[in-house]
Formats: sequence, C-alpha cells, structure tokens
Amino acid sequence: MQQLIRGRVLGFHADPNDTQDNHRYLEDGAILVEDGRILAVGDYADLAREGLAEIDHRPHLVMPGFIDTHIHFPQLQVIASWGAQLLDWLNTYTFPEEARFRQQGHAPAMAEAFLDLLTDHGTTTAVAFCSVHKQSAEALFSAAHARNMAMVAGKVMMDRNAPPEVLDTPRQGYDDSKALIESWHGKGRQRYAITPRFAITSTPEQMEMAGTLAREHPDCHVQTHLSENRDEIDFTLSLYPQARDYLDIYESYGLLSDKLLLGHSIHLRPREIARMAETGSRAVFCPTSNLFLGSGLFDEAGLRAAGVVSGIATDVGGGTSYSMLQTLNEGYKILQLRGQKLTPLSAFHWITRGNALALGMADQIGTLEPGSMADLVVLDARATPAMALRMDRAETLEQELFILQIMGDDRSICQTYVAGKPMKKHS
Repeated sequence: MQQLIRGRVLGFHADPNDTQDNHRYLEDGAILVEDGRILAVGDYADLAREGLAEIDHRPHLVMPGFIDTHIHFPQLQVIASWGAQLLDWLNTYTFPEEARFRQQGHAPAMAEAFLDLLTDHGTTTAVAFCSVHKQSAEALFSAAHARNMAMVAGKVMMDRNAPPEVLDTPRQGYDDSKALIESWHGKGRQRYAITPRFAITSTPEQMEMAGTLAREHPDCHVQTHLSENRDEIDFTLSLYPQARDYLDIYESYGLLSDKLLLGHSIHLRPREIARMAETGSRAVFCPTSNLFLGSGLFDEAGLRAAGVVSGIATDVGGGTSYSMLQTLNEGYKILQLRGQKLTPLSAFHWITRGNALALGMADQIGTLEPGSMADLVVLDARATPAMALRMDRAETLEQELFILQIMGDDRSICQTYVAGKPMKKHS
C-alpha cells in the first residue's frame, strides 16, 4: 500500500562542510512511501493523485529520522545520577543498574521503554550497548525487530574490574556474542556490534576473543570506548603497559577498521589520530555526557582535518537527554569553547546522513533517496511558547533549524515514522 507524507521536506545529499550544494528543501513537498521504503520525493503537486492515502504534516518540517551512534540500553534508570566522574560513575551507578538485567522479565520491559523513548525523541536507529547478560541483547533485538526498527547492538564483553554480577569470561563472552550474531545479525533490520566495553574491563584474553569475533564476522560493527577521561587513560595504560597508547590496545587485537566505533575519543595523541584516519576507525562525539561527567572537549574540526570520520550521540545514561536536538545543543557549545563552529545545516546533516555514513549504512537510512527506508521525523519549531515567539523573527530555513537545535526537545517531535509507520502515540 502506498501513502504520501506531505510537509516541508528537507534531506541532505552531501556534507555542508564540503559543499554549498548539500541539501534539497521543498516548501510544499511530499514523500511517497510503499512497503516501508521511499519510492519518490518531490513537490506535492507532482506526486499527489486521486485515491492515494495522504498524511498532511504542514506546516511542519519532514526529515530523515535521527540516528544515535552510541547509547547504553541498560542505563535508562540511572540517567541524571548525581555527582561523579567516569570511573566512580560506573562503579556507583552503572554496574549495579546493569546487574538488574539478570532478573527475569526486566530486559524485555526496559527494551520496550527504551525504544519508545527513542522514537518519542525522533530517533529511528541507535547503536546500543546492552548489559553483559545475553538476554539483554535478545530483548532489545526482539523488540526492535517487532517494530521493523534498525538497531545496531551487542552485549558487552567484560571479565574484570567490575562486580561479579556483571562479568562474563573470555569464553562466555565469545560464545554468547557468537550465538547472538547467528540469531540476529542480518535478521530483518538488526545488526550486531561486537562489544568489548573498554580495555579496563577486558583482560588480554577477552580482547583476543573480541579480535577473533571481528575476524570471523567482518561485516559486524565493533563498538567500545576510547580516551574519555584522563584517569581512565592512566588506568588503562597501567593494565596494558606494553601499549604505545590507548588505541594501540585495540590495534594490537586487530579491531581497527571502518566498522570500529570509538565512543568519546577526546584526549587523543597524534599517533592515535593518524591511525584512526589510516584505518577508517570512527570517533563518536558524546557532548552531553562529556559535560555531565566532566570528561573534556571533543576536537571535531581537528579530527575532520586529519581525515577521521566522526559520529555524534547521546551516550545515555552518562548523557543527559535522549534528544539528538539537545545533543546538538550541547555539541554546539563544546565546539564554541574549542573555537569551532557547528552550523545548523552541518548539525542536521550530522544526525541524519552524517551518522549513517559513519555507520556505513547511508544506502539504507539517513537520507530521502528512493529505496531508503522510510524512517522519518516531523519537526515543529513552534512547539513551545518560547520557540514560537522566537520563530516569529526567523526568516530562513537555517534560522529555523538553529532554533530547533538549541531550544528543541521531544516536544518538537510531532511524529516519528519507522519504515513508514507512525510510532509516536501522542502526536
């Protein structure tokens, strides 16, 4: 069955950092959808026809759905936990919370809540860390598959420096990951991410197992953390004294590639930046988390100049909002402190096509190209009285986008479509 989604339509076909010819905007546009995919995008007058089902979102803006490239599924109920930096935060809040995912029935309930929160905030694809427990990943994949929602996820592998309730062993981490890959990777829209949490919580034996999995399944993503906090870096290097630097640990186990997603990547040495660029390894900027945990300021322009591709993400629960709009808000401020600029067009490209490129998935998500999945978000820049008052003075699309970027949140999300189906209950 075909349907036409009408509104002011915006999609990107290039990076605004590279060219002025980067987007297509249709004042009265429409997206023709069939079986969850985009068939065509154009002026409403050209696509409308008698008998075709229509959903009219005018005067709102319709874009590709947002993509979150680093988020922790088990941390829903410890977001906004007071007063710790990274290592203390993990031990005080995160690990005890993740231990709850051993309990029967907890992970499925949390998976439904997690996906509802994502789509309520306009996010249609996420790259998620699950807990160490196999059932946490099973629950998330099962819930996402039922919604036909693209998810990249994996159970964390961690066998030291955490409570026993959240530890596996090198063999168990390998076996559970292998079984999850066989069950879920490529099933519908699900993709697996091999997930050694970070070097602190994995022994060399477990890192070797992670490398084996990456060699055996080169089409899987690998996700972990890198250089988030200076104490973390010092502790990591004390555990791997032979390493030249933090990245060298992952490199020595064969994990560097364009499938590797390195959360945070703040305090990088020149050699690390060069190797990330040479291998295509991705950095992932997590601005609300970096500010909340006092971790540091990401160098977006420096990494881009060096040839490193970066994603941007919420990092809930160290991150403080599920909203990619609020993530852009804090990202803008961090880059201001760095003497760098995040323009409105660059910002919205980043959370759509840019993150899709970082994942190697731009043929499926992040654009309005025919054949892409109809994952869409409908945005209202007048969602609050303060936004409406500000919008009365807005004169350009860029100004409207910046108002959404700085003042927007889930109230600005009128509707979210996953494979052409509306997901937000209160639109």
